Amino acid sequence: MAPRFAASAAEAVSGIRDGATVLIGGFGNAGQPMELIDALMDCGATGLTVVNNNAGQADAGLALLIKERRVKKIICSFPRQSDSWHFDEAYRAGEIELELVPQGNLAERLRAAGAGIGGFFTPTGYGTLLAEGKETRIIDGKGYVLESPIHADFALIKALRADRTGNLVYRKTARNFGPIMAAAAKQAIVQVSEVVETGGIDPEVVVTPGIYVDTVVEIGGTNR
Repeated sequence: MAPRFAASAAEAVSGIRDGATVLIGGFGNAGQPMELIDALMDCGATGLTVVNNNAGQADAGLALLIKERRVKKIICSFPRQSDSWHFDEAYRAGEIELELVPQGNLAERLRAAGAGIGGFFTPTGYGTLLAEGKETRIIDGKGYVLESPIHADFALIKALRADRTGNLVYRKTARNFGPIMAAAAKQAIVQVSEVVETGGIDPEVVVTPGIYVDTVVEIGGTNR
């Protein structure tokens, strides 16, 4: 089934409701779907669980969602940076919950959700506070921790180009978490710089097949 093509970012995110779990692509600002995040801010949804590489930067995008206390929990790898002041304030006030996940584990937990894998053992975090309360095993003499997949209601991601069946290509490192987030979410909402007709993308270079894409909105000038 072809994806829905929204007329605006606001229309694209209009189905996101209070309490949803939302994956947000991006590594720092690279590949962060800023227009979709702004539209999420405007739509009014609150009590969100957000999964992202970090906990927002400066005064834009995810940081504003946290500033406005719209995020009840964040799952990320890098919660503290020099410009993560809105997260710092919310966390110190006890107004946001943090689940800290090593970056490799974060990527694999997302990938596992999209692949239908019920869990996996990894040595990352074994013997640390991150393993508390989790099943552990010794395999071939080495300690491992059982990690669970991260499923989500929605994914907000940015791609460079989509065709009319929803196939996606990305711009260089702006790709980052986009493909695995699209597969892990029940609904993937994608902002792109350009929509081309079906056949306008070489099948050999498609990164995210259209089967994983539910909504596309074309927003010019979003190449970063």
